[in-house]
Amino acid sequence: MERRNDPLTTDMNKFSGTTDDREIVITRVLDAPQKLVFKAWTDPKHLINWWGPNDFTNTFHEIDIKPGGIWRFTMHGPDGMNFPNLIRFINIVEPERIEYLHGSGQENDEEQFKVTVTFEKEANKTRLTMKSIFPSAAIRDMVVREYGAIEGGNQTVDRLEQELKHM
Repeated sequence: MERRNDPLTTDMNKFSGTTDDREIVITRVLDAPQKLVFKAWTDPKHLINWWGPNDFTNTFHEIDIKPGGIWRFTMHGPDGMNFPNLIRFINIVEPERIEYLHGSGQENDEEQFKVTVTFEKEANKTRLTMKSIFPSAAIRDMVVREYGAIEGGNQTVDRLEQELKHM
């Protein structure tokens, strides 16, 4: 019997080794308990309110937040541009960690990146860390330059903070 490569395993091989020059790391201490922050990340009725940079909205087409599940959505930019997204969940440890691959949903997406989100208790607050690892330093630099990935990530966490105040 011929053995086929698992596409998820193949994709994950791109993210091993030294990654310092291929990373974006955003860390923030949020004024909310760990379980509440985790819920904001995993409950679609909250996620729809804050996901993405300022002035972006989303249409969720499919969302199944579990290991092996997918989240297919379109981000709508304030300039009218639409950005298809596909997230494939790798691992979820409630309420401590979420790992996923994030891409456009196109076959062989060369810009797909791996994200690990951790939720650490700090008294009645939560230290949120989002670590994105890109397949190459060139792709990391391109998404920072062309898509404003660092500023957009910080704006996304700002919007999360606002959502937490209403939960």
